[in-house]
Amino acid sequence: MAQEKNKISFEKAFEELEQINEWFQQEDINLDEGLKKFKRGMELVKLCRERLKEIDNKFHDIKKEFSE
Repeated sequence: MAQEKNKISFEKAFEELEQINEWFQQEDINLDEGLKKFKRGMELVKLCRERLKEIDNKFHDIKKEFSE
């Protein structure tokens, strides 16, 4: 996952999540494929959360730097 973090941007991860969501909106879905897509979606959600947390921490650091 650490290598993947460097390979995919937040925007690309979010875009892929949207595609997975659209796939699940189909009427007929393959259960095995759905399970794979669900797992991938959870990996992407984790990646996005980690990236958002990093950005939030940087935001607070910058804010703190300029308020002193």
